[in-house]
Amino acid sequence: MQEHKGNTGMQKRRMPERRCIGCGEHFPKSSLIRIVRTPDGTVKLDFVGRVSGRGAYLCRDVRCFRLARRAKRIEQNLSTAIPEALYDELETELLEGRED
Repeated sequence: MQEHKGNTGMQKRRMPERRCIGCGEHFPKSSLIRIVRTPDGTVKLDFVGRVSGRGAYLCRDVRCFRLARRAKRIEQNLSTAIPEALYDELETELLEGRED
């Protein structure tokens, strides 16, 4: 009888990575903030990654948010127009780190 010589240790799960739309760097998904366009068309920050809808990922650094805003990457990724007032609200929420 032959002994099975497979992987006997526990396999390490790969942490999913996402790209920040501000700086373009790859990070573990759990370390990023998701901006979501919900099915009803609302755009908001998703700090925990569980809100249903189309999303784009950003570093927790406000500079990446500003880069993505200036280059219109958030609008492109979410396929929707975002008014300047909403951008201002999202930036304030990001700076405060709220998790509604």
